[in-house]
Order: sequence, then C-alpha cells, then structure tokens
Amino acid sequence: MLPQSPATAPDPDTAPATPTTPAPGRVIVITGAMAAGKSTVAELLASRFARSVHVRGDSFRRMIVNGQIAMTPDASVEATAQLHLRYELAATTADTYAAHGYDVVVQDVIIGAELAPFVARVRTADRFLVVLSPSVSVLEWREQQHRRKEGFVHFSAQTMDTALRNQSARIGYWLDSSAQTPEETVTDILANLELARV
Repeated sequence: MLPQSPATAPDPDTAPATPTTPAPGRVIVITGAMAAGKSTVAELLASRFARSVHVRGDSFRRMIVNGQIAMTPDASVEATAQLHLRYELAATTADTYAAHGYDVVVQDVIIGAELAPFVARVRTADRFLVVLSPSVSVLEWREQQHRRKEGFVHFSAQTMDTALRNQSARIGYWLDSSAQTPEETVTDILANLELARV
C-alpha cells in the first residue's frame, strides 16, 4: 500500500475563487402622475449604476391575462386589491434584487394615500423616494405624445396632479421636472439623492 502524502494547502494563486455575498444594494422609488416621465427617467437612472435593475410596476398589472380590473375614480374592491397586489409584487421584487447586490429603480404611479404605505413595503435599508411633479400643462402635453399604458386611463392629468399634491405624504425628494430633459432630471436626482432618503 502506497503511503499517503501529507495534505497541502491550496495555492492561493491557482485555487478557484470563492463566491462572496455582495453588499446589499439600494432601492430608489420613482413615482408621479401619468406622463410625468417616470419610465424614461427610471431607465436612465438605472443605467448609471454598475449593477442595476429597473422594476416597472405596471408589468405586474399586465401579467393578469383574464380578470384584470381597471382603476377608476370610484374603484371597486377588486380593482383596489389588484392595485395593492401590484405594489406588493413590485416592492418585494425590488427588495429581492437589492438583497443580491443590485441597485434597483422601481417605477410606478404611486400617489395619494397609497404613497406612504408603498414606501413602508420596501424593507431595504438604503431606501429612497423621488416624486416627479411637472406641471399639469406639461403632463397634458406629454399625454398627447404617448399612449397611456399604466392602467390609470380613467384619470385626467388635473385629477392625478391634485391627488399627488394634496393627498400624498410629503416625503422623499419632490422634483418639478417641467423644464428638464430626462438626462437633466437624472443628474438632479443623483446630485440630491440623500434628500430622497426615506
């Protein structure tokens, strides 16, 4: 029987790397009325980070094949339940990506009484909120340029703006982006990100 050779420590220069757990990422919530520029700004903002994810809250609504109920000013119990499910899925998805080291930008129409509860759903420690609040005239002009797609087609720009300004918790960083390009809005957000911490 051949003698066993003594065990030797692996050469650190040739041994395979051991995976390390990345530090948790951040969650940045971008909200505002329809046509406020959330989708474009969120995508550009996410592109500024090395490891990043853009979570589009409306995608969870569109996943419902049969039984989807549109939000209206006098929303039914089921429509409200679907909205809350959409928000819960968006927050949970954002937290999961952040836990794996990604900076996450989550974007949706989250206004009025829904804003503070949504922020509370996000459990990631580094949590930020940016509220895009361009003027009503800018919202109306942008609506004419783009097809509505976020599930709030029964609300006028004025109605949504009123809910945003008069019924939403004044938390996070509120940004009037009326006169800004999307790139300028992203630069503004990054320069004032600490003001958005919630």
